[in-house]
Amino acid sequence: MDKIKMATPLVEMDGDEMTRVIWQMIKDELICPYVELNTEYYDLSVTSRDDSDDKVTVDASYAIKKYHVGVKCATITANPQRQEEYKLKQLLPSPNGTIRGILDGTIFRAPIVVDKIRPVMKNWCRPITVARHSYADIFNGTEYHVDGRATAELVVKNEAGEEVFHKTVCEYDGSGVLQSIYNKDKSISAFARTCFQYALDTKQDLWFSTKDTICKIYDGTFRAVFQRIYEEEFREKFEKAGITYFYTLIDDAVARTVRSDGGYIWALKNYDGDVMSDMVSSGFGSLAMMTSVLVTPDGNYEYEAAHGTVPRHYYRYLKGEETSTNPVATIFAWSGALRKRGELDGSQTLQDFADCLEKACTSTIEEGIVTKDLIPMLEGVQGRAVNTTGFFKEIRSRLDKLMQNKCNC
Repeated sequence: MDKIKMATPLVEMDGDEMTRVIWQMIKDELICPYVELNTEYYDLSVTSRDDSDDKVTVDASYAIKKYHVGVKCATITANPQRQEEYKLKQLLPSPNGTIRGILDGTIFRAPIVVDKIRPVMKNWCRPITVARHSYADIFNGTEYHVDGRATAELVVKNEAGEEVFHKTVCEYDGSGVLQSIYNKDKSISAFARTCFQYALDTKQDLWFSTKDTICKIYDGTFRAVFQRIYEEEFREKFEKAGITYFYTLIDDAVARTVRSDGGYIWALKNYDGDVMSDMVSSGFGSLAMMTSVLVTPDGNYEYEAAHGTVPRHYYRYLKGEETSTNPVATIFAWSGALRKRGELDGSQTLQDFADCLEKACTSTIEEGIVTKDLIPMLEGVQGRAVNTTGFFKEIRSRLDKLMQNKCNC
């Protein structure tokens, strides 16, 4: 069988620890035997970012702007403990925060729903997609540790240098901490439009929630922008499509989500979306069963898994011990990126391969062959736990059959 060719490269961003090991296995076992893989490679490991003073992360971000599709491995955002462990010269910001700050856009995270996986939240029978604003807020915030008595002030000057706002934030009578965050109307507007359009494309209701009763200006602006854009640009389209837009406070939305049966998009600010996407993925079964794609208003797509680098398994791997690490979300990051590359380049064969790759994963699980994390969640099938390598072999055997059948997926 001739390998599938890629006319345009996608941006490949390698990462850290166990997910880096899995990253290479995905390419070696599940992609390169079938696809003439064409990528522009960037090493976003914590040591590579440290060595380049984070230039490699910035370069990767602009490469996505050039080629429009990227796929990213999970990466370490170092804390003091990690700095000592990896002998880093500095504590750099989150690479995801840097990439998202350059690209802007909305992160859509949805569970990978498999028939034989029983959700922890038993009433959740339809996917819940978390739409997370990817720009600014605490991920691009400014922090400071105040050492002793001091005064913190918030000052805003216009472009002429004239002071237009000045307020004392805190009179410190001793040491403490300080943080400032920000956002921009144009990014909030892009977030709203992307969410509304995604809801129309997928025929799902859209929820949006903030805490505008407390953050009356900050969160209130988000709410007002969403409502204005809905009324001016999307209300008629939503009514014609038979879907709804719904706003409520985030605490009420959390309670409603727990009681719901799913089947909607939940739009959230950056930090809120980060937290709630983990809650939703855990509720559906596993953090390793959650897709994540950043969609920008100007047509760029960055795919990744929604979980971390799995350090506990990595330390065992380094000792030569067996692991049973779930690679499904990372595989789906690759399949999503390959499918989008195929769509943009007009390559149906590449899109078909992505479908086959995903079907090979889900059919393996549906037959009860899973990594250890999924054993307690199986229902209606006898489960058999396999190690990481064994799971890849099972997926590969099913992928071979699908590809031999001309990707009848």
